[in-house]
Formats: sequence, C-alpha cells, structure tokens
Amino acid sequence: MTATRAFRVAYDGREYAGFQRQPHATTVEGTLLRALAEHGVLDRGNGPTHATPPGYAAAGRTDAGVSAVAQTVAFEAPPWLTPRAFSGHLPGSVRVWAAADVPEGFHATHDATRRTYRYHLYAPEAEGESADPTHAVADDRVRDALERLSGRHDFHNLTSDRAGTVRDLTATATREGDVLVIEVAADGFPRALVRRLVAAVRAVGRRQAEPSRIDRLLDAEPVPGELGVGPAPPEPLVLWDVAYEGVSFEVDREAAESARVAFGERYRTARHVAAATGAIRDRVATGERGGDDA
Repeated sequence: MTATRAFRVAYDGREYAGFQRQPHATTVEGTLLRALAEHGVLDRGNGPTHATPPGYAAAGRTDAGVSAVAQTVAFEAPPWLTPRAFSGHLPGSVRVWAAADVPEGFHATHDATRRTYRYHLYAPEAEGESADPTHAVADDRVRDALERLSGRHDFHNLTSDRAGTVRDLTATATREGDVLVIEVAADGFPRALVRRLVAAVRAVGRRQAEPSRIDRLLDAEPVPGELGVGPAPPEPLVLWDVAYEGVSFEVDREAAESARVAFGERYRTARHVAAATGAIRDRVATGERGGDDA
C-alpha cells in the first residue's frame, strides 16, 4: 500500500548539471530517480532516463551548480521508504533528511506557497582597510538596493522568461564576516532571477552602478543590452526553504546525522582546495621560491 509523501532533499549542486533530469547529463533528479529504481519503487524506464512514480513532482528546478537544503519531492511512496532508506542508494552529495505525509493530490510544485534562496556573496566590508578591495561592498548601499527590489514588481528585466515575471519578493542581507548572506523569498522565481538580482545588487554595493540602476531594472520598459545584468555565479546559491500550508516535516534524526557527516566531509575537502589555491596565489604574488623541488 502506498501513500503520498513529501521528502526534503539536500544536495551539493557543484557536480550536477542542474536538478531537472536530462538524458545525457548527471543531474540531481536523475540521481534520485535512479535510487528509487534501485529500491524497486519504480521501473527503470527506457534509455538513460527513468520513469517517475505516481504523483511525482519537485518543488523547483535549480540550475547547474546551485545547491539545496530543502528541495522537496513528493510522490506515492511505500511506507518503508523513510528518508534514511531513501538515502541508502544515494551518493554523499545528495541526502534525504526529512519527510511528511501529505494529502492525496498534493503537488510539490504548485502547492508551494513560498520559496527562499540564500546567496553567499564574498563581499568584505568597504569601510576601513579591506584585504580585498576589488570585492568589497558598502553594506548600506546593498541594503538600499535590496529594499528597492522588495515588494511586488515585474522582474522581466532580470530574467529571460517571458511569462510569470510579476512576483511578490522580499530581499534582505545579513553579514557573516567577509560574506553577505543575501536572502530572497518569493511566491515563485523566473529563470535566473536570484542570480541576476545578486549581480545587480553587487554592482551597486561596489559603486560600479548607482542605486537608480535598480529602479531602471524594475521599469516596464525593457533595458537595452548594454544595461542588461548577467547572472552571478551559481555555486554560492542555495535553495534554502520551500513552504507548504499545513505541511509539517518530521526530521529523520539518523538520516540528518548522515547528511551532516557527508556535507561536513565535503566542506573540509573544499577548505583544503581553497587553502591550496590560496597558497598558489601567494607564491605567485611574491615570486619567492617556496622550497626544494619535489
């Protein structure tokens, strides 16, 4: 006997070509469906893609390189498929950590009432002596730009989508050392809106653009090509939360601990890589000999 269940999925998106499955690329959705096929929950389908279980839908489609902590997938699942069991056939870069029983007919995409993204922008404060003036921002200018972007607007100048561009959006920033965590929440997001929004705000914060640039981007009139805004890099972006009315997720403690360990290891690996890259930068900058040849 099956019932509709919703699962919270966390993933490190850096090694995936986005969430949505593709026939000739490794994606998060393809990885989830492959795991369900290995569990015997669905047929493998034909070719490189898998079938989907009855009622299947996902909360959203993140781009290549974008990560998530609360991506949500829902479908008719057998009662034994707990988050811990689901994760049993998943790699360390994808972990299921919570679940909720939801009503029949629940749709993970259409029933979402609010989606929240967080962008971790490397942006030392501009005040005082910054160690990296190229990336430094003025916090007050960033917050002013985010305030201008908040509210109900037509964001057609910040996306390539032609429909669904009017959104009720809230954008704030919290400083954590040299990182500004830009949180953007809305009832839905057109393609690349968050990353283009971050790029526009970053330009204002670095004094590369005036605050009035934000107002121009929100105009009904399309901006000319030279005023267009390209998207910020995807890797610092995380799908942070997806809200559903009346749905309460129960954390699987063992699955959550497994996710904590897996992502902790990935974090340490990333820190080691960053340390090595920093050492190369410093050696090149000084031009000094670093030691005997190996």
